[in-house]
Amino acid sequence: MAAVSVAAEWQLLYNRYYRKPEIYSMQWGRMDLTRHRVACAPFGGPIAVIRDDSKIVQLYAESARRKLHIFNSAGVLLASTVWDRPGGRLVGMAWTDDLVLVCVVQDGTVYRYDVHAELFSTQFSMGKECFEQNVVECVFWGNGMICLTEGNQIFCLTDFKNPSPCKLADPALEDYPLCVAVIEPQYTMHGNVEVLLGVGDHVLAVEEDGVQQLGVGVGPLQKMAVSPNGKYLAAFTHDGRLLVIPTDFSRIISEYSCESALPPEQIAWCGMDSVLLYWEDMLLMVGPTGDPVRYLYDEPVILIPECDGVRILSNSSVEFLQRVPDSSVSIFQIGSTRPAALLYDALEHFDKRSAKADENLRMIRASLPEAVEACIDAAGHEFDVSRQRTLLRAACYGRAFCSQFPRDRFQDMCKILRVLNAVRNHEIGIPLSIQQYKLLTAPVLIGRLVNLYHHLLALRISEYINLNPLKLCKGISYASIAAHADNSGRRKLAAMLVNHEPHPSKQVPLLLSIGEEDSALIKATESGDADLVYLVLFHIWHKKPSLDFFGTINARPMARDLFISYARCYKHEVLKDYFLSTGQLQEVAFLLLKESWEFEKNPMASKGSPLQGARIRLIEQAQKLFAETREHNFESKAAEEHAKLLRLQHELEVSTKQAIFVGSSISDTIRTCIVLGNHRAATRVRTEFKVSDKRWYWLKAFALATVRDWDTLEKFSKERRPPGGYKPFVEACIDADEKSEALKYIPKLTDAREKSEAYARIGMAKEAADAASQAKDSELFSRLKLTLAQNAAASSIFEGWRERLSFQG
Repeated sequence: MAAVSVAAEWQLLYNRYYRKPEIYSMQWGRMDLTRHRVACAPFGGPIAVIRDDSKIVQLYAESARRKLHIFNSAGVLLASTVWDRPGGRLVGMAWTDDLVLVCVVQDGTVYRYDVHAELFSTQFSMGKECFEQNVVECVFWGNGMICLTEGNQIFCLTDFKNPSPCKLADPALEDYPLCVAVIEPQYTMHGNVEVLLGVGDHVLAVEEDGVQQLGVGVGPLQKMAVSPNGKYLAAFTHDGRLLVIPTDFSRIISEYSCESALPPEQIAWCGMDSVLLYWEDMLLMVGPTGDPVRYLYDEPVILIPECDGVRILSNSSVEFLQRVPDSSVSIFQIGSTRPAALLYDALEHFDKRSAKADENLRMIRASLPEAVEACIDAAGHEFDVSRQRTLLRAACYGRAFCSQFPRDRFQDMCKILRVLNAVRNHEIGIPLSIQQYKLLTAPVLIGRLVNLYHHLLALRISEYINLNPLKLCKGISYASIAAHADNSGRRKLAAMLVNHEPHPSKQVPLLLSIGEEDSALIKATESGDADLVYLVLFHIWHKKPSLDFFGTINARPMARDLFISYARCYKHEVLKDYFLSTGQLQEVAFLLLKESWEFEKNPMASKGSPLQGARIRLIEQAQKLFAETREHNFESKAAEEHAKLLRLQHELEVSTKQAIFVGSSISDTIRTCIVLGNHRAATRVRTEFKVSDKRWYWLKAFALATVRDWDTLEKFSKERRPPGGYKPFVEACIDADEKSEALKYIPKLTDAREKSEAYARIGMAKEAADAASQAKDSELFSRLKLTLAQNAAASSIFEGWRERLSFQG
């Protein structure tokens, strides 16, 4: 019986069922739509109403000054304002996709209002020609519109967000067109708006760059409406025929002769399957074939096309005319034996504790998933909550015997219906169908709720479907809102809000001001902005104790590295404290060494200055720290040796009163001592730093040659046989350009090659050749020949010896 009562409300149009449930009983009290100009937003949006100044109407208990009223779809007043805009009569009024109310007056000025009837601060004009010619009619779509002037010129605006009016091609009309329709840019091949003008027995398609004549002989057309997908045109002719034709006018798809040739007041598409024609007391629905469906009204109505039907607004109610979905037909059609109908019937028997329920289930066991899906889908298309509940119970009952049916499908539908039922409440007044909801999307719906100041509902829906509502509000400054919350004493709310601020440069300072240092440091490091990180570091540095500060930055590598970089340049003591707190003793040691090196640049740290003592102590401290870590034995030994050397050099400078030792190497220190004649000090340095005998001979030989103390050099060579031979003595004498002294030591060289090269370096070719002959090395002869190339006699000697060696070989 329930199925019979549901289907009894349907009307059959050819082979498709339609229904027209009442959604709301209007709450706006005494309202006569015939006296007003009305603009209704799609997707269950608000309704704007203003008294029509083009009509002579009787005033009741109301002011003579016109008011712009904005209602929700249930007739609940949202806002109102006095209409006192200059520019002449109101010509056009419509809502954009963003729920901005656009009002166009005669002189082409465009005023914009939000859903709270607040006027936008900026207004614009359609141009000088519109101002001069006056606007007669406007046709709106989505976010654009076209204006027709008294001079039969057409002006277009494709985006209200960036208003840039342009003039379309001149249609060259003598009389005003019979009717106007617009094909939106998204449905044209070239991506520009196309305006259709009913003129005589044909239609003119006007674009920005030209005018095209279409459908010759099809007219005259009295009314036109473009289908939702932009492919078809419904047109009412002068002789009372309704034509459905493609927008290129290539053929007539369907034709219906109406009883009256009087043109309808309104024409609209109901989805893609039927066309609605409205006269003063009748609404006619015409399908592709078959008899039309008639609905009689005793009050004026306004047709509001939606993607899946038409909202019908009257003085007292809002109805939704839509095609009955296939899932509902399969369940509620009279006499239906489809699996979904049997499942629905099985639930009724189950509630009555009848065995018939089990019988029905057995009949449809193979088609049970299909039946469950149909019940879920039908529930989604219902506006009646009790019917939704029953259908979902039927689906749940069938799902219990169908384990393979996806559980998420049922849960998702329940979520969608809860959201839809919440916004359909008359206080909210957004009567979305499920198809409209999916097309509009949940984020847009939540954004509309926020704009309507239904903040709590927006928040609860967002949480319910796991959406962040704050992210839906584009361009909002969360930082300024959070700052206001903080100034109002709502610090916790401020902290929550500032987390949504996308700009770290605004977010981080505010986090610091509300005491969220840790969060500020996290956001600053995530941004990668070094300046922001330093801002947070200095703030925490001056606010927290050192150990707490060190613990905070140690967990953030970027903050830690930036702090270390800064402290290395300006705050050594703080950096040493940080390294000590983290157990990095070697880093403290390196800092101490760096400080000791700074003393070397100090001009006062010389000639026995007390600063040398401080420098040595720093190095000794570094040595002790290095010694505590196993990995830095080399650094520890090097620091120890360095400190010992500096101490010895400091004593030498004090004793000699010459600032020439500190900062030099061990070799240079020994050489300097010998040059100064302080052989005892040189020996002490040698002993202290375990200088090898071979290195000692080289250093002393060159030092004695530097001061040209040849006697001491000779005496030194005779003390004992040099460990590395006499080459150091030879080299020292040759470098000092003392050939005679070199000749004392060259014969003592044991290596023939060294002896030959030494003779060659002092220009003694014959002796060099004799020595080279002992080595029997032809390559050596060639090298010596190049050395003595300027000496012809020497070259001939070497050449002769080389040939002799070759012959012997």
